[in-house]
Amino acid sequence: MTLLFARRFVSRLILPMLLAGVLVLGPSAPAQALGGEQVPLGTPAPGFTLPKNVGDGEISLADYLGQWVVLYFYPKDFTPGCTLEAQRFQRDLPEFIERNAQVIGVSADDVDSHAEFCDSEGLRFPLLADADGAVSRAYGSWMKPMSMRHKIGRASCRERV
Repeated sequence: MTLLFARRFVSRLILPMLLAGVLVLGPSAPAQALGGEQVPLGTPAPGFTLPKNVGDGEISLADYLGQWVVLYFYPKDFTPGCTLEAQRFQRDLPEFIERNAQVIGVSADDVDSHAEFCDSEGLRFPLLADADGAVSRAYGSWMKPMSMRHKIGRASCRERV
């Protein structure tokens, strides 16, 4: 009897309230990510210039005008999830290139860590060092608990690998 009441309560009261909330907020509400508000659809991506993992130099978003850019943010080099994600981007890189799309990864790790990560995993796309998190914040991808690691120390999965 209690289970039946709970099902009716959810289907008759809670679900309609959730649906009404979605309809009220609708597409005008900005998308939220764990790191904050994302760039609204249809607006230009925030420009940036960041140091790259290969050679001396920087990459700017403006360098890729007229191309598609797959810009992905990740918390840390050498962590299991980030490694798998990077490996999959590398696996699919020829398809992205065929479609005139450049894959670019961004994290708060420094360029030396990125270079080691690329060498270790055979990555052939640039990783950018967003040391202060400004670009990650602009895109709604800055996760303060994850980024605190730079204030605490360099302990990472790399030391256990």
